[in-house]
Amino acid sequence: MLTVSGPFPTIAVDSCGVLWSYWVLRGNFSAKIDDKGRLKIPSAFRVWMEKRHGADLFLTSVSGESVRIYPLPVWEAIEAKLAQVPSTHPSRVRFFDRVNYFGQPAEFDRQGRVSIHARLRDSASMTGEVDVFGQYDYLEIWNHDRFVAKLQREPFSDDDARALAEFGI
Repeated sequence: MLTVSGPFPTIAVDSCGVLWSYWVLRGNFSAKIDDKGRLKIPSAFRVWMEKRHGADLFLTSVSGESVRIYPLPVWEAIEAKLAQVPSTHPSRVRFFDRVNYFGQPAEFDRQGRVSIHARLRDSASMTGEVDVFGQYDYLEIWNHDRFVAKLQREPFSDDDARALAEFGI
């Protein structure tokens, strides 16, 4: 398969000559949180999300250390999968406890900004400079200093490389 990719979209031609095109969120951009707790989503990410899924979003976190911004249809697909798990399953309960505690619906404003509500903003230290990471079909936002500390605390190890090699990566 021949693959050509830039920021968006990825285009691939398989061995039969069929052209495939798919869009994903990848890479990262620096951004800033303003005094009102709003994040201006980098335009490359925002355009992808709006064209593919519309302006409705779900902001949440599992750990409280970072912010996840899901296009609402992507989040609804996650909820549909979780609906198949028994409602009393402890992992499901813990997951929903966290994503609902930190979660809130949102949408892009006219300037392409998203307002991060106070509870999530405070927990994830969403002030000043942040890093906006494309995570295939959602965005993850980290306080820059917190993410650099995470990279130092959790280095990519030989065990990680071996584990990924089992998947052909």
